[in-house]
This record gives sequence, structure tokens and C-alpha cells, in this order.
Amino acid sequence: MKITPRLKKILLGAGCALLVLAALGGSIAWRYYLTYHRPNVGHTEHPIYIYVPAEATFGRLMDSLTPHLRNPKAFVRAAHKEQLPERLKGGRYQLKEEMNNKAIVRMFALGWQTPVHLVIAGNIRSAEKLAAVLSRPLETDSLSMLLALKDSSIIGAMGFDSVSLFSLVLPNTYEVYWNTLPDKLIERLYKEYNAFWNEERRGKAASTGLSLLQVSTLASIIYEETKYQPEMPTIAGVYMNRLRIGMPLQADPTLIFALGDPSIRRVLNRDRLVDSPYNTYKHRGLPPGPICVPSLATLEAVLNYQSHNYLYFCASSDFNGSHLFAANYSDHLRNARAYHQALNQRGIRR
Repeated sequence: MKITPRLKKILLGAGCALLVLAALGGSIAWRYYLTYHRPNVGHTEHPIYIYVPAEATFGRLMDSLTPHLRNPKAFVRAAHKEQLPERLKGGRYQLKEEMNNKAIVRMFALGWQTPVHLVIAGNIRSAEKLAAVLSRPLETDSLSMLLALKDSSIIGAMGFDSVSLFSLVLPNTYEVYWNTLPDKLIERLYKEYNAFWNEERRGKAASTGLSLLQVSTLASIIYEETKYQPEMPTIAGVYMNRLRIGMPLQADPTLIFALGDPSIRRVLNRDRLVDSPYNTYKHRGLPPGPICVPSLATLEAVLNYQSHNYLYFCASSDFNGSHLFAANYSDHLRNARAYHQALNQRGIRR
């Protein structure tokens, strides 16, 4: 085929057009890559978490996000193309090393949060303290949590009230979302409660003659008596023996609860006169409800209490956390005198 000047001109023009289209296509592809697929989060020595409150705007998100992006403008392009400003969901999100804009946008738009760890532990003796513990890792504040804990329409629907509230809560570490609402968190606690009180544990509770609330109540007393786990079943056995024969529990922690002063280390005779249903020196049987959030170990101690003939126990005079047990009052008095003498030597009057 003879290439004429005219044909040559046409072919040259077509070639140039193809080159322009190729360059344009390459430019579009490169821009697409930069917008969506090029890694936009650099190396991080520590995890990066972005907190997005429920009322947060896209601008507020960018204020938090920009310092961690290699190319914020590229992310803004991707975000607007995917309508992220309208689809943004609140929560706690983790930026991971080498994430691209497509992954970041989808994470915020679909609400793919990274959970927080809610740790329920320690001495929780009031609804206010419980609210503070539950709200600490969450977006909600302790007041909102407290109002939910005291809302009879929430806890009442689960069979609890202000007296039995502590029995609902099981110390543990839970994975929850940062923006979990108070009522939803309480529902989660109720789910964990039902999981703990399975058929086997309910059967053990029935064999003790105690209701689930009474198990929690006795467990709370033991938790305030000792943190020394090896002796918990033994102490549970002492209280079970007292309950069986109708002897007052005479548990000092219940007096301290009634007095409302957890700093008391030494209970005095005048304290035993306090007018309260939690005064187990005046009233036989268990108090109305738990005096704190009992530990899992104390719940298990009650369910698996040790059978023995002890009716008394007293803290050891060397203050190592252990106790001395006695089957009769005279032996108990001897142990108690040694303990009170040790208190006097240490100057502990209250």
C-alpha cells in the first residue's frame, strides 16, 4: 500500500490523538489512584484513634484527621465523591498504617469502629461510682449514665431496682463501642448477667437455698471482708452456717455501708446501734441487697462455699490479709483481742 502524503498526515494525526488519549487516560488513572488507592497514612509508632462525636461535622473530622494524612486534599476529594459529609457516623476509629482513602472513607461512612475496653473492677460502693466507672471510656458523661442507672423504666424492665442494682453488674473487661448509649450499655450488662447465670450456676444457687440476689448480696459482704481469694469459700461457709442457725451475720462491712463512710477501718460498739436494714447486728439474715459490686471470685465462693463448723472469723493480727477461724465464741474472743491489740499498736482508732 502506497502511503500518500495525505494518508501520512491522517496517520500522524491519529497517532497524536492516541498519544493524547493515552496521556489523558493515564492522568485520570493516576488521579484516581491518588484519590482512592494510594496509601495516605504513614508509619505510626503508636495507634492513632480518631473520635467523632455524634454531632461532629466533616470540618471537625478534618481537624482531627489532617495531621495524620500524607495528602489531605486527596482525602477531601475522595470524601466528597463518596458523600462522606452526609454519611459520616460518630464513633471511635483507628487509622492504620498505609490505609488508603477508600478504606478510610468507608470506615467513617459505614461506622466501622474500633471498640474500647470497659474495665469494671475495684471497689464500687455507690451508684455514682458505678456510673463513673461505666462512662469513663465512653462518649457519654457520668451524669447521663447515672440517670439511666436510676431510671426504673430501664432497670425495672430487667427485674432490678436501686437496691438490687449492684447484682446486675459483673466485674470484667468488655469490648464496647465508644458511642454506646447508657441504656444500650445497661442492656449489654444484662446480657452478660444472663450469660453468667447459666443453668449450672442457677442450680448451685438453688442448692444453697439463696436467690440470685441473695447470692450477690452475700458475695458483696465477702468482697468487703477480704480480697484474699483462698479464704473466700471459708468465709462464705461461716455466713452460711450463721444463716442456717438463725444467728445474726454481724458483718462489719454492712455497718460501714449503713454509716456511709467507707474509710472506717475499725468498727466501734456505738456503730452497731445505727438504725438501718443493713445493720446485720440488729437484723437477722441478709440485708436487702448488695453493699457493693461483688467480684466474680466472691460469687463463685458463695456458690461453692466450704462446709465446716466455723461460726466466727477475725482478721489476722499480722495484717497479711488472712483470717483466723473459730467454732466457738471463746476462741474467737482470743483471736479478736489479739487483732484489736494490733490495731491499738498501730494507732488505728477508726
